[in-house]
Amino acid sequence: MATATPSQPPSAPMEPGRGYTKIKDIGQGSYGRAVLVKDRDDKLYVMKIIDMSRMDSKQRKDAINEVRVLSSLKHPYIVSYRESYTENRNLAIVMDYADGGDMHQRIQRMKAAGKIFAEDKITRWFTEATLALKYLHDKHVLHRDLKSQNLFLTAQDRLRIGDFGISKVLESTCAFAKTTIGTPYYLSPEICMERPYSFSSDIWALGCVLYEMAALRVPFDATSLQSLVQKITRGPTPALPSSYSQ
Repeated sequence: MATATPSQPPSAPMEPGRGYTKIKDIGQGSYGRAVLVKDRDDKLYVMKIIDMSRMDSKQRKDAINEVRVLSSLKHPYIVSYRESYTENRNLAIVMDYADGGDMHQRIQRMKAAGKIFAEDKITRWFTEATLALKYLHDKHVLHRDLKSQNLFLTAQDRLRIGDFGISKVLESTCAFAKTTIGTPYYLSPEICMERPYSFSSDIWALGCVLYEMAALRVPFDATSLQSLVQKITRGPTPALPSSYSQ
């Protein structure tokens, strides 16, 4: 009878170092947390602290991939990477802070207030996201998890695409990925049908976000994953609210 290999004990909680001072925790996930920090010049950043000791080899590879992808991207509408380092089996990734929150939060606030976004604002955000997405695809990078929670806003209401933890760099623009990944509400039909997918799946997800900005809800919703998949693959496609031009 085979014996299980003992897992590594979790690493000690890591606090920001290397000249960064913690201001507050701003997010928590299965394998780490996001911390708002400032440097010696009082400039604000987000530090993602990832506990590598709790991950399997694939998850560690995904975390390292995020660093590799982020460090290669330079675009005005993509969250900027500053640096990364490891300490006590923790990986720290330092990125620019988008001080306007994320699109999902903004949508929820508008919904609670009974308001809608101005059409020109939605158009500008969508244009910024599209330019960023074209840049990614030109570099053969699939984001694979575009959603309103991963579109960040600055204090000036400029959009930044972020969170590249499950991005995939393809060998060429005609290559296809095969791993089912992403957030269910934004999954493309080809992913739902377990078919190979490519850049069009990111475009589909961005279209879902465009609808969400206009309607203040996701275009496809259901009480179960099976029902959601049926709606995504068989339609009908919901119409935009009549308050916007067609």
